[in-house]
Amino acid sequence: MSTPLRALGRHIILELYDCPEELLKHPAEAERFLLAAAAEMKATVVGSNFHAFSPYGVSGVVIIQESHLTIHTWPEHRYAAIDIFTCGPLELEAGITSLLSAFQAKRHWLRELERGLVED
Repeated sequence: MSTPLRALGRHIILELYDCPEELLKHPAEAERFLLAAAAEMKATVVGSNFHAFSPYGVSGVVIIQESHLTIHTWPEHRYAAIDIFTCGPLELEAGITSLLSAFQAKRHWLRELERGLVED
């Protein structure tokens, strides 16, 4: 008989396609969108850090008590890669809906992974 396993965390990989270029170029905009998503998820924000690259693109992280949200953008491809990792009971669907709306993604791809499988 095998021992049941439980996941310590959930990892959402969210890929956004066909977003308006201008929404992907500015760190302040990306930070605002990720902070809004964290609020929609009912996460506890600890801090954030965002950076603009030259000639374009943004990377950023929002640290939440439950783990983190990260983003990297490629405005020239109208694409954003977002990771949401949580080890707490958050309303992830609300945050994902917020991000899809804010970045005006015409298409998206989402995958959820269970992380840290341990014996229960």
